[in-house]
Amino acid sequence: MENKKGARILIIDDEKQIRRLLKVTLDGHGYEVEEAASGQDGLDQAAARKPDLIVLDLGLPDMDGLEVIKRLREWSRTPVIILSVREQEKDKIAALDAGADDYVTKPFSMGELLARIRAALRHAAGLGNEPVLNFEDLWIDIAHRQVTVKGNEIKLTPTEYELIKNLAVYAGKVLTHRQLLRTIWGAAYENDTQYLRVYIGQLRRKIEVDPSRPRHIITEPGVGYRLL
Repeated sequence: MENKKGARILIIDDEKQIRRLLKVTLDGHGYEVEEAASGQDGLDQAAARKPDLIVLDLGLPDMDGLEVIKRLREWSRTPVIILSVREQEKDKIAALDAGADDYVTKPFSMGELLARIRAALRHAAGLGNEPVLNFEDLWIDIAHRQVTVKGNEIKLTPTEYELIKNLAVYAGKVLTHRQLLRTIWGAAYENDTQYLRVYIGQLRRKIEVDPSRPRHIITEPGVGYRLL
């Protein structure tokens, strides 16, 4: 299916073959594609072209991708999806905490990357500003602090509600353990991942058809969670 909005995507990657593959595929889905082979060129193009989304490699010839994110976040909220061979949890957490919206490791599935791009663009277009958020059978009414599953209201504790609201407002985006703990419980709890797991388990038992095989609250092992 073609993307009729023609969102502009900037690819920052020093591998020519990756840029070519992404350009051909994204062009075929109706996106407008720009390319950069270095971090500085990418920052310059981001400022000049104002892309709707950036696909960024971490291993660039002139600067690390983390530095690109940090500089970009000084003046832009453009969604950034990391596409990197680095697959260790610490690299994913560092990139997400620096301001990336998602993280895909190479080699990658093009179908998965396209899905992540669509999710990031939907969020950037204002999904988080809607008073009622819908995820198939799950509805979250921000204005009335109400959560329903298949039309039935689900009773949540204030902490459970804040947790699912934060996941919903950033739907599709990976939120790290540290980000969730700091936002909901405060900085003193940002390393207490077991505390977070307990609440995620409670939420899943209330909103998932099969809590052992969740469809909505997805675990990114060692990194955090996302809501779909």
